Amino acid sequence: MSSVVSKEGLLTAGIETVVFNGWQNNLRLCNGTVELIVTLEVGPRILVYRKCGGINPLKIFENQSGTAGEPTWRNRGGHRLWIAPEDKVKTYFPDNAPVAWERLGALHARLRPLPETTNGLQKELDISLDPVGTGVTIVHRVTRLEPSPARLAPWALTVMAPGGIAVVPHPEMGKHPQDLLPNRSLVLWPYTDMRDPRWCFGRKYLLLRQDPAGAPTKIGLAHQLGWSGYLLGGVFFLKRYPWNPSAAYPDMGCNFEVFSNGKMVELESLGPLTLLHHCQTVAHIEEWELHDTGKLSDSSASEEQIDELIRSIHGPSSA
Repeated sequence: MSSVVSKEGLLTAGIETVVFNGWQNNLRLCNGTVELIVTLEVGPRILVYRKCGGINPLKIFENQSGTAGEPTWRNRGGHRLWIAPEDKVKTYFPDNAPVAWERLGALHARLRPLPETTNGLQKELDISLDPVGTGVTIVHRVTRLEPSPARLAPWALTVMAPGGIAVVPHPEMGKHPQDLLPNRSLVLWPYTDMRDPRWCFGRKYLLLRQDPAGAPTKIGLAHQLGWSGYLLGGVFFLKRYPWNPSAAYPDMGCNFEVFSNGKMVELESLGPLTLLHHCQTVAHIEEWELHDTGKLSDSSASEEQIDELIRSIHGPSSA
């Protein structure tokens, strides 16, 4: 089990450094309702996001915890900032060095890893926890350091713990022959098998059930509705992200992608492709929430049961 030890005593609200999973320096933000824990010796990774004393729906690779300085990239779990399109060298820069941070407010911190010298990029995460409730805002920034321009998209990936269900809403169903034009698209990766029983292409939602025996699978979307979630252990993790209909997105037009294998699920949002010139910055924002699900089962929840939950969160008009 992951352990947390405060260096400053029990925290009810504010920011402090804590010992966590073998790392001596980690940042903990807490508003008395929820807490986040972010690595400072590597990454950064947001490894914990939970109601105080509750379940953490984020995946942590325990065998990659407490270490630093590795020559190659480590997943470690949690939430991270990458750059798209995916590249075996550029994307997988080994972020295994210490992370600087500064306090911007009572519940607002900025984290800055070392520059990615081989990529000519500087990444930043601004994490702001609402003073009440479960809301979190994360601003992902990428700045070009080199004189030559680079075309890229900020890519925000949240690794979810095994055993849950990813929930991705569809646009509202139409009717034939009134609705003649398409209103959704799916982008498939070469290893995605459409016969895979983990996928449910429902009337209102695209569902992906995590299975410890599952092989890698991934689907991307031009996702106009701008939210997705993960159901696990009586908690629904909800993330929101923007959609710009006039922008060009990577991966055949994806601003959202969902991946799974036998160990995890990833909920991935992407910003538009941007040509970054020297000292220019691109930003991508996600907003998070946690919601209780009552007795809704992670493994057997139906689309109708999930829809009832979503309606209780969003209201009937937006579910």
